[in-house]
Amino acid sequence: MSAERVKTLLLIDDEPAQGRLISAIAARAGWRSLRAETGKDALLLLESAESETVDAVLIDYWAPNADDVELIQHIANLPQKRPILVITAQSEVSIAVEAMRAGATDFLAKPIAPERLLAALEAATEANIHRGELRPLSEKVSQTLPFDEIVGSSPEFRAALAIAAKAARSRVPVLIDGEPGVGKEVFARAIHAASPRAKRPLYTLNCSATPANLIESELFGHEKGAFAGAFEKHIGKLAEADSATLFIDDISAIPAEVQAKLAKTIETGIIRPIGAPRGFEVDVRLISGANSDLLEQVTAGNFREDLYYRLNIVGLTIPPLRKRAGDIPPLARHLLTRIARQPGIESLGITDDALAVLMRYEWPGNVRQLQDTLFRAAIDCQGAALTSADFPEITDHVRQAENRPQEQPVAVHAFADGPGVALYEPDGNLRPLSDIEADVIRLAIGHYRGRMTEVARRLGIGRSTLYRKLAELGIDNAA
Repeated sequence: MSAERVKTLLLIDDEPAQGRLISAIAARAGWRSLRAETGKDALLLLESAESETVDAVLIDYWAPNADDVELIQHIANLPQKRPILVITAQSEVSIAVEAMRAGATDFLAKPIAPERLLAALEAATEANIHRGELRPLSEKVSQTLPFDEIVGSSPEFRAALAIAAKAARSRVPVLIDGEPGVGKEVFARAIHAASPRAKRPLYTLNCSATPANLIESELFGHEKGAFAGAFEKHIGKLAEADSATLFIDDISAIPAEVQAKLAKTIETGIIRPIGAPRGFEVDVRLISGANSDLLEQVTAGNFREDLYYRLNIVGLTIPPLRKRAGDIPPLARHLLTRIARQPGIESLGITDDALAVLMRYEWPGNVRQLQDTLFRAAIDCQGAALTSADFPEITDHVRQAENRPQEQPVAVHAFADGPGVALYEPDGNLRPLSDIEADVIRLAIGHYRGRMTEVARRLGIGRSTLYRKLAELGIDNAA
């Protein structure tokens, strides 16, 4: 059996130091790197016999001009198609837009984060992933949204939003559960923005994007010489976030020994950097994100029970987008409005036929994938509104899925485009009245932001009756 061929990255960049950095990062994932200082040198290589070994191209697009655009177009039009990744400045989204219109497939911001580069290379070259509009982007159009601007009206989503809004006023830890891409960081930013700590920034750490052997250092920091390679003192996220908020995403990826250290820190409020002779006290509000049911990880012995209960003082679950298809039309319009704020992108509408296609797709990448898809479509759109023709891959996937035999009947919802309460079971029978009533109450609590007097008034019942029903139906008061 022959060994798997090593992938090759062609870097077009005239900065030797950055070239060495990118080559070192790519080498972690088994890539070898070639380097061309100019576009002319790169084209000579890509048009030579050696070009067959090049799997991806990375272009430093720091100072774009007509020659840079022409270079991207030329590479994109070569007979051998390969992904083109562009490095751009963090604040210049217009550069990324121009590069992608010229034929680039993805863009990354300076300074380059190793995990983003590796994820971009994997996404761009993996044979089994979707292409075009379904490929995830390395850099996202993101901003902090207040609770009032977070779009979603399904009962489960509104219940999660109500819990988050209520928790924002306190300093207790919050655990946000949900699939990748549902918006855990959006919720975390909204909680922080509505909290007494809002004047300080929200600090973040993505554990799944951080090498396991570096997570302890990223959280707690280290002293100079604490371990091999510790050439300088490093301030950890917990110290940086003193008197502020720290969002730890994919917290289940924290190694067991670091879990124990974090549990003790939450209990005592004292952190001790690696190699430090003593610890010191910090005041950090923790928000954690989990991509899967963390309690199942506890049961399986993969996550410490004491740490779970310290993190889960307030817990909420964000439902996946496929379970709230009625939210897609308002969410798509909202995302397009945000995308249009980026330089170089016109304000666009979206037609009913396009929305119908988007609502029938399952969105495995959830809201993040929807935003990436709309961003790519907006860049390429030539008209005033996006139509189904702007989403050819999604249309194909939907058509193929609908042509396959259905193993289970599709659930029927009362309001396909609105907040909706499911009236029917998947087998077509009516749901029990108590379940429907519970959903209506959750919807009302979410809609009126947990103001129970207003909830009772709008439902036409007394406040005492509302609380009795909460107890009977097993509904959390905060939900």
